[in-house]
Amino acid sequence: MEFESDVQKQVYEKVSGYMRDIFGEQARARPDRPVHLIQVGSTLTHVVVAPWGDDESVVMVRAYVVYQADLVPELLLFLLKENDSKRFGAFGVDRDGDIFFEHSIVGSTCDKAELKASVMAVVWTADQYDEQITQRWGGMREVDRFEQMKAKQ
Repeated sequence: MEFESDVQKQVYEKVSGYMRDIFGEQARARPDRPVHLIQVGSTLTHVVVAPWGDDESVVMVRAYVVYQADLVPELLLFLLKENDSKRFGAFGVDRDGDIFFEHSIVGSTCDKAELKASVMAVVWTADQYDEQITQRWGGMREVDRFEQMKAKQ
């Protein structure tokens, strides 16, 4: 695995230890990228360590909530209003129109308790909202998308 800076590598190694300590076997590291994956309930959460300038990194915790929902104004307004009540993280829509929930923390100052709070906030929120959104606006939860992809293979 290649890193863009020494700080990114150091933070990735620190986060790797925290993920093992907190989640044990549930946490899986990708061999090709500085990313850890954890599946809880119907969501798969990505913990990404990315460079932030030359001397810092950021830990981005993201879970996809719903794929291929009908992004009507009512749904987008719902997501914006829900963001107002969140302490950690916010809903977003990626370039493909898929809905995610994400929270980011500064890598160099991240500690185990902060990482756990971030991951659990993202996991809990994504798992809480995926069925609610798919029932009202369609789309697929992460687990449904995975099953669909498996069936095509």
